[in-house]
Amino acid sequence: MVVSQNDVIGVTGVIGVTGHRHLPPDVLPAVRHGMTAELCAATTAGALSCLAAGADQLFAGLALDRGVPVTAVIPGMDYEAHLGDEDIRASYRRLLTSCAARVDLPREPTHEEAYYAAGRWIVDHADRLLAVWDGRPARGLGGTADVVAYARRTGVPVTVLWSPGATRE
Repeated sequence: MVVSQNDVIGVTGVIGVTGHRHLPPDVLPAVRHGMTAELCAATTAGALSCLAAGADQLFAGLALDRGVPVTAVIPGMDYEAHLGDEDIRASYRRLLTSCAARVDLPREPTHEEAYYAAGRWIVDHADRLLAVWDGRPARGLGGTADVVAYARRTGVPVTVLWSPGATRE
């Protein structure tokens, strides 16, 4: 199912996610716990995710396991081809078929611009944002730090999930 950008507006309790693609094993318990706590809130009406490797796929899977409808936000590019190895692409396809809705964003000139546009779309349509983020600057336009900064500028509450002292590779 493909929805327009306006179909998600007005839903209360929508949680968006942004986060790193590679999560160190020592952060996974804290991240899972934080995501689960947010998803179990009585007001959670939906979840928004790009279904990328790492934080996005973990969040979408946990949401679907709890019966929270997920909207897949697909960046405007040849997205699946850039997700990673075959296991990651297979997980993406499996999650995508389980989503309640899909938003295909307009094509962007570069992959980085497509990622950033998707992150902004999620922030613009979420009541709150979960950020699986080590607190460091983005490694390119559209990275987790950019999406967190955008959410903070626009007044969307951000919950950062990370284990103190943990570092990414």
